[in-house]
Amino acid sequence: MSFATPGSRRYPVKPTDVYLFATCLVDQFEPQAGLDTVRLLEREGIRVHYLEQQTCCGQPAHSSGFPDEARAVALQQLKLFTQPWPVVVPSGSCGGMMHQHYPKLFADDPVLHAQAVDLAERVFELTEFLVHVVNFSQPDLGPASTIALHTSCHARREMGSHETSVALLASMAQIKVVEQARIEECCGFGGTFAMRYPDISQAIVTDKVAALRATGAERVVSADCGCLLNITGRAAKQDELAGQSVPSLPGEHIASFLWRRTTGDAV
Repeated sequence: MSFATPGSRRYPVKPTDVYLFATCLVDQFEPQAGLDTVRLLEREGIRVHYLEQQTCCGQPAHSSGFPDEARAVALQQLKLFTQPWPVVVPSGSCGGMMHQHYPKLFADDPVLHAQAVDLAERVFELTEFLVHVVNFSQPDLGPASTIALHTSCHARREMGSHETSVALLASMAQIKVVEQARIEECCGFGGTFAMRYPDISQAIVTDKVAALRATGAERVVSADCGCLLNITGRAAKQDELAGQSVPSLPGEHIASFLWRRTTGDAV
C-alpha cells in the first residue's frame, strides 16, 4: 500500500477496498449512520466490507480500568481485519481506542504487538478518511442551514478529527457553522462515566445543551453517536418537561448529514 504523509499521520492513496468497523452504538442505536457511511464510501468507488464477527473496540473496559478485559475484547478485532485495507470507523472515540491504545495493550507480546501496530496504522476515523484519503468533494444540494458541531473528547484529542469535521462542513456551500461556547468541553457521556456518575454527567450535559442552544443552531452534528445520544437525550427530556413536542435541538451523525446534503434529500 502506498502512502502520502500530510502532518504526522501516514495516509494511503484512495483504496478500492476498506473495512467498516461500525461500533456498538452505531450498530445498536444509530444504524442509519452506519448505512450512510457505507453509501458515502461506495459513491467514491470504494468497496466496503463489514465483518459481522466484529464486536466492541474494548474502550468501555479500558477506560474503566480493566485492561485484561479490554485486551480480550481487542484480541477479537485483531483476528478479523486480515487484509491490508484501511479500517474506517464512524467514531473518533472508538477510532482513538484502536489507533492509540491497541499497541499499548499488547506491548508485552511481540507477535500480538506487531499485529496491533499493523491494525492501528490502518484505522481511520471517518471524517479523517474522507478528507485526507478520499479528498471528499461533493456539491451541497440542501437549503441554507445553520448548525453547531460537537466533537467528542477522544476524537478531538486522540484523532484530531475536529479539524476534519470542520473541513467537511465548511465544504458545504449552504451551511453556516456556529461555534458553541467552551467548544472543547465534554458532553458528559464518557462511555461508562455517564452510568457510574449520572448526576455529574447530567450536570455536564445540561451545560453543553445550553451552550449549543445559545448558538441558535437548527441542529447539532457530531461524528460520535455517544455524544449525540447524550446531548439530544438531555435536550429531549428538557423539551418534555417544558411541554414541547417539537425537538428544540435535533442531532445527526455527520455521515447522515453529509449524505442528505449531497443527495438533495436535505430538509
